[in-house]
Amino acid sequence: MQTDLEKIEDYLAGVPADKRAALETLRGQIKKLVPDATEYFSYGMPAFKLGKGLAAYAAAKTHCSLYPMSSGIVPLLENELVGFKTSIGTIQFTVEHPLPEALVGKIIKARLAEIANQLKS
Repeated sequence: MQTDLEKIEDYLAGVPADKRAALETLRGQIKKLVPDATEYFSYGMPAFKLGKGLAAYAAAKTHCSLYPMSSGIVPLLENELVGFKTSIGTIQFTVEHPLPEALVGKIIKARLAEIANQLKS
């Protein structure tokens, strides 16, 4: 039986090289922001958790997505997400128009704040 890290590596190996590079960059940014987060495989996607689900990411045919694992993050940062296609729990980006590192930081920090508040109650 595969470990979660093996599943993540297999998933990324199956993604086209340009999207894989974009996802690896995103993965590295999240690891840098939250070094204590655990990587796992959830709903067929690579993901991170820190007490609770933090974020997941995936590739699709025409784009990549970041899933903040919360319905509150996209509305909270809607002004910062102009130019990206979003839905209540998804932020889509392309290889040509990746999420800026500073924006990834804001998304992850907002999710960490949500998790901290949820764990307090």
